[in-house]
Amino acid sequence: MKKRKYLPYIVSILIPLAVGGIAAIFTVKGMPFYKTQRKPWFTPPEILFPIVWTILYVLMGIGSALIWKSDTRNKTTALKIYAGQLAVNFFWSVIFFGLHWYLIAFFWLLLLIALVIRMINAFRSIRPVAAYLQIPYLLWCCFAAILNFSIWFLNR
Repeated sequence: MKKRKYLPYIVSILIPLAVGGIAAIFTVKGMPFYKTQRKPWFTPPEILFPIVWTILYVLMGIGSALIWKSDTRNKTTALKIYAGQLAVNFFWSVIFFGLHWYLIAFFWLLLLIALVIRMINAFRSIRPVAAYLQIPYLLWCCFAAILNFSIWFLNR
């Protein structure tokens, strides 16, 4: 019985972790090229990225589980927005690291930010704590957009 109680959380955490892992597999060949690019002074150390993304994916998963377990009719819409932003998140990695299309990746990140804001608003109407868990993700995406734009600017 207890296993079923936690199953939505386990599944919900594994989904974004899997998306991030698959994105990493698809983009690992682009990392040597990325390392040769000029980067702004505020670029975090490489080791920080997988740590931050793991935390963000876990927070995303917990938030989506809270929505999934809710008894509101709006949860389907909220989860569709969540799935959409997760797909956009995945393709940003492909566009940036795989294809090296830095300017397109920047605009793609703006789309992601808009979807994350929309997701936060949808989550907030159902379970405010689920929305609050997404705020670090939104802030990281905003930082990533500044970093992405700066890398494009320095390497154009």
